[in-house]
Formats: sequence, structure tokens, C-alpha cells
Amino acid sequence: MDIPIVAGTVSTVVFAVSNLPMLRKALRTRDVSSYSLSSLVMINAANVVYSLYVFTLPIGPIWALHTFYLVSCAIMLVLCLRQRRPAADRAVAQHRQSRRHIPAGRSAGA
Repeated sequence: MDIPIVAGTVSTVVFAVSNLPMLRKALRTRDVSSYSLSSLVMINAANVVYSLYVFTLPIGPIWALHTFYLVSCAIMLVLCLRQRRPAADRAVAQHRQSRRHIPAGRSAGA
């Protein structure tokens, strides 16, 4: 192996290992409230576009690193969307419930 391949392999392993605690905690607790949904969406979109470049390169450590990054960011986005959906569903249900208690003859805006 030459030096660039060894360096790429080592950095890929270090990057992946350093991100595993974050992923493990997110998967275990399902709490990703500290993550920005818009940021996760942009990261995933950028990853898809960047994949067009990475996967044209010869197979090597960059493929492993980028695949790990693709999968980990997609997991975080899915968890974020799942966490926010129940909150949105609760808000809609509360709004509907509050509209049921409006006295007769009065509109919701009054």
C-alpha cells in the first residue's frame, strides 16, 4: 500500500469511529431535537450530489468514508423527521380540539 491509501484508510476509520457515539445515542434515545431539520436536509442533498463525484473515483477509502457519511446523515434525517411528526400531529389535534370548544354563535377569529 502506498502512503495516500494508508492515510485515507486511517482517516476513514478515525472519522467513522468518532461518529459512532453520536449515532448510537441518537438511535438509542431517538432524541435528535438538538439537530436542525433544515441543516440535515441540506447535508443529505449535498451528499447525494457529492456522490456523483465520489463514485466516479476508483474504489478506495473515500468510497467507504462517503458511504458511511451518506448512511449516518440519512439516519439522522429520518430520526429527525420521525421525532417532529408526532409533535406536529399533536399540535393539529390540539388545534382541532380547541375549535370544538368555541361557544355557539362565535367564530374562531372573534
